[in-house]
Amino acid sequence: MFITRKHLSRRTVLRGLGATVALPFLDSMVSAQTPLHRTAAMPKPRFAAIEMVHGAAGSTRAGGKLNYWSPVKEGRDFEFPPTLSPLEPHRDYLTVISNSDLHGAAPWSPKEEGADHTRSSAVFLTAAHPKMTEGSDFECGPSIDQIYAQAFGQDTPIPSIQLCIEDVGSLSAACGYGYSCVYTDAISWATATTPLPSEREPRIVFERLFGAGSTADERSRRRAEDRSLLDRVAGAVVRLRQDLGASDRSRLDSYLENVREIERRIEKIESHNTAHAPERQLPDAPIGVPDTFREHVDLLLDLQVLAFMTETTRVSSFKMARDVSSAIYPESGVKTPFHSLSHHGQDPKKLDEFARLNQYHVSIVAPFIEKLKNTPDGDGNLLDHSLVLYGSPMGDSHTHEHKRVPVFLAGHASGAIKGNLHLKCAEGTPMANVLLTIGHRLGVNTLEQIGDSNGEIEI
Repeated sequence: MFITRKHLSRRTVLRGLGATVALPFLDSMVSAQTPLHRTAAMPKPRFAAIEMVHGAAGSTRAGGKLNYWSPVKEGRDFEFPPTLSPLEPHRDYLTVISNSDLHGAAPWSPKEEGADHTRSSAVFLTAAHPKMTEGSDFECGPSIDQIYAQAFGQDTPIPSIQLCIEDVGSLSAACGYGYSCVYTDAISWATATTPLPSEREPRIVFERLFGAGSTADERSRRRAEDRSLLDRVAGAVVRLRQDLGASDRSRLDSYLENVREIERRIEKIESHNTAHAPERQLPDAPIGVPDTFREHVDLLLDLQVLAFMTETTRVSSFKMARDVSSAIYPESGVKTPFHSLSHHGQDPKKLDEFARLNQYHVSIVAPFIEKLKNTPDGDGNLLDHSLVLYGSPMGDSHTHEHKRVPVFLAGHASGAIKGNLHLKCAEGTPMANVLLTIGHRLGVNTLEQIGDSNGEIEI
């Protein structure tokens, strides 16, 4: 019997006027008679880092005794604590890491006291202690996401993407306590002196992923045409479908509809904000930024799924809030502003309320993990071939302590991490050891140290 299946390159894209649409993995991208494990069906892992500021109720001594964050049982088959309960359907992919310390975020001298909020985010993925400066001679990183991007992101169209919900608008300004705002906003650092800015506007992220305009003016003209991105590649879609089998055609159609649905959501937000500009909850935000936190986060996380699905990039970082944010999250049922509540004074009622807010933030990320798990990718799904790091550079936010920082990992990193594990680190374990272990599990075997790491953790 002769096998005549056509082979499609993993780098095949749909091209049209001012648009380039990458494709998800299709069966046609596997050569006939080639075992899956020797093809792009076993891709390099994707890595997503997500920071949520202000620590967690479970990182306080009282909250630790109540197991708000850390499961009671160590090892496998643990009971889910309240804060992490939204992740219980993904137990087999989850690794909870408790009791590690982020020493680099703490003050190292008396003059650095009080600047924990200004300094913390720069330390989250670098585990390095930022240089105290309000000028342009800042120094920190590099960050683990960029270490991975430099090793395994150079053969993708975009080596990495950096996203955020809130920003201060200038990386060169001073944010108080003797520190530049660059430390407050940038969690990704290409080098110790090269912070990477983050994008908060979904339209710009969408158009970057799909090559719809290289300049702001060009993108504006394209939007004024009132045509879908997919209209520009319609001819390429027709030609490609002729060469695909039934299952690949179905997967392609589902993917393109997903792209179009995200495009519709962005258009709807822009239209609403334009029509209701005087009434906006965020009057100073760009026109494409949703007024609601949930809608904003959902869009940016869905864009990350598309980016990973198509291997447009393998690396993302996402800052879900700014330190000292006074945001209120009505869906959580908590009416106290975020930063105010994080200074709970160890009051049991306020601590319980803060734990509910922590649970809400975790619940926002759970659909992202679910979508990764439900997205086919070669011989498995995207969550099989991804690693998601979620955590905070602060532990007890009331005392600005960086001990017992909350961290979890989701995903198997292409078989390198088993999941279904709670690891309680020994006292004094640097969170940098978590980052070092992540680098090694992602395949960066040349990484000897990051920040103050002194070894791996046992996951």
